[in-house]
Amino acid sequence: MGEEKSSTASVWKTVKPFVNGGASGMLATCVIQPIDMVKVRIQLGQGSAVHVTKNMLRDEGLSAFYKGLSAGLLRQATYTTARLGSFRILTNKALAANDGKPLPLYQKALCGLSAGAIGACIGSPADLALIRMQADATLPLAQRRHYKNAFHALVRIVADEGVLALWKGAAPTIVRAMALNMGMLASYDQSVEFFRDSLGLTETSTVLGASAVSGFFASACSLPFDYVKTQIQKMQPDAEGKYPYTSSLDCAMKTLKSGGPLKFYTGFPVYCVRIAPHAMLTLIFLHQIQKFETSVGL
Repeated sequence: MGEEKSSTASVWKTVKPFVNGGASGMLATCVIQPIDMVKVRIQLGQGSAVHVTKNMLRDEGLSAFYKGLSAGLLRQATYTTARLGSFRILTNKALAANDGKPLPLYQKALCGLSAGAIGACIGSPADLALIRMQADATLPLAQRRHYKNAFHALVRIVADEGVLALWKGAAPTIVRAMALNMGMLASYDQSVEFFRDSLGLTETSTVLGASAVSGFFASACSLPFDYVKTQIQKMQPDAEGKYPYTSSLDCAMKTLKSGGPLKFYTGFPVYCVRIAPHAMLTLIFLHQIQKFETSVGL
């Protein structure tokens, strides 16, 4: 009996970072989904945040802001589960190798980059479904895909385009995730140490302050890659069957040539408003989940 309990505890200890990460990401997505929807529409060239919001309310109704929610939740259940779980596993191993001493920032950044790549590889299909569902209403009627939910989208993509199409745009997705996680997770752990150990802030102030710093750096590091990723994932072939971009690099170069560096930061205020709160809420929810588990002895 004792060995069975020990084995169960060992399994839970291994999977807990992944379960907690996925749960916190899904809770945050439920709150942030409307802002994410507006962000995607801005990147697709439909105008300012106010303009997009007014048009969506007038033409599509309130439910339009939650279009793609199923894909968003599926994305968190895969991507965030993998990235937050992997990050904690990697940092714990690094701490053990460092004799329990705090990790330098570059090691935290490397852990964040690795965790982002792992999470993006797993979550890319759900991310593709999410982008297509959010962008569908912006397409001409004849080109709309009319996905009913995330699972319908995945089945249709496989049936119409093949299994490998699920990873269309995976390269920019992975690079974006690496940049986002490096900015988000490394800055969060570093900020927690600074606010708690150097400034002596309370637990609540430390979590709120560190999550705010984390959200800003996540936004600033990832938006250029997010812009390219969105353009690649939503592109349609022309009458001759040619796509506007041949690769992520081609998209980046054409964007740079036509709009300059600032073009990659199109919609930055809304993107920051979307990414920063999502990062903050994910980390706050994660902290509360971990705190609850500790209180009940899990």
